[in-house]
Amino acid sequence: MERTIKFLLIMSIYLIFAIPVFADDNPAYMITPQNVDFKLCTRTYIMPEEKMFYVAIAAIKANNFEVDEIQSKTGYILFTAVGKQYLASVVKIDSTHTQLKITPINNNYFFAPGIVLNVFRYIDLNGATPIVELPKI
Repeated sequence: MERTIKFLLIMSIYLIFAIPVFADDNPAYMITPQNVDFKLCTRTYIMPEEKMFYVAIAAIKANNFEVDEIQSKTGYILFTAVGKQYLASVVKIDSTHTQLKITPINNNYFFAPGIVLNVFRYIDLNGATPIVELPKI
């Protein structure tokens, strides 16, 4: 009986320390400023350019970031998050693929990666939602 209890105790301690902690699941990783790789700031989606632009605006607003400027012709959104300005650029690759780049205005990539990852996460979750035109009142 004692051997079984010891075995279970040792196995539980082993499992607690052996389970890897992933960076995306750790909230401290999301809000702690650090050097962010440019690859993390760029993502390609399978959706038209116009839809990507509207979904990117919705993602920025859903994260309570302040939209400073929107330029629909060139496809960029200038917004402020945690006191820093960022540029979200929508780039058309072909008829079905679009790339979204979110970069800091001052080219200083020392910021909390949660700013970029939360926008991409919102687009991943809500990108399949169809965009409908509201009737005029």
